[in-house]
Amino acid sequence: MKKSLKRQDYHDYVWKRGERARTLFLCIGVTGVLSYFFYRSFLALLPLSVIGAAAFFLIRRQKLEKAKEALAGQFRECILAVATSLQAGYSVENAFLECRQDMALMYGEEAPICQELKLIKRGLNINIPLEGLLVDMARRSGCEEIGQFAQIFALAKRNGGNMAQIIRNSAGQIGGRIELRQEIRMLLGGKKMELTIMKIMPFGILLYIDMGNPGYFDTLYHNVVGISVMTGCLLLYLGAYLLGEHIMKGIMADMV
Repeated sequence: MKKSLKRQDYHDYVWKRGERARTLFLCIGVTGVLSYFFYRSFLALLPLSVIGAAAFFLIRRQKLEKAKEALAGQFRECILAVATSLQAGYSVENAFLECRQDMALMYGEEAPICQELKLIKRGLNINIPLEGLLVDMARRSGCEEIGQFAQIFALAKRNGGNMAQIIRNSAGQIGGRIELRQEIRMLLGGKKMELTIMKIMPFGILLYIDMGNPGYFDTLYHNVVGISVMTGCLLLYLGAYLLGEHIMKGIMADMV
């Protein structure tokens, strides 16, 4: 690929306007909550900032996964539109160029798929093969479905065949996998809600007891024994949090 093309690397999340600041404030808030409940000390904010930073990168990773999923769904609609254009007599290159208007109507001009189609247009204008552009998109996006389509497309382009039917079949397979993941997320939605409640519940119980019995937890703060006990509780809570996330992620991977 030539350096004259500015390509987005989907392995690095691009923050929307104001999104980074909101996430930073959220992570600062998480750090403050942990500092209050476990240590009741502003000095604890410094070491606990490590947890805040980890939360920031965790949120960033979750947003990145959602962005990749959105791109995969938009790409499926794109290749369906391409297959329709092929049946109408367009060449495969022109079919990709023509479908950008449909994608802009569906998702807006700033949607990732529209930006990728602009990139394809610029690449074709400087004589970069379409299959090379698709392979590059697959590499940058990290989406397995786009990678599979790029490989199938390159083989079909090289060996010949009914391109419209090949693309339509590929769109069906991609759509099937995306719909399966969406159904799994819906099935796991209740379990995720339960997990979220379990994450919040300890703080709710502590707050309830503290408000009903002021000074009840004073012996756990500002002394060596209390700090040791609360540090152990914090580590136990973080371990349970990470274990819950790992289990949910493992269930999702196994079902897909």
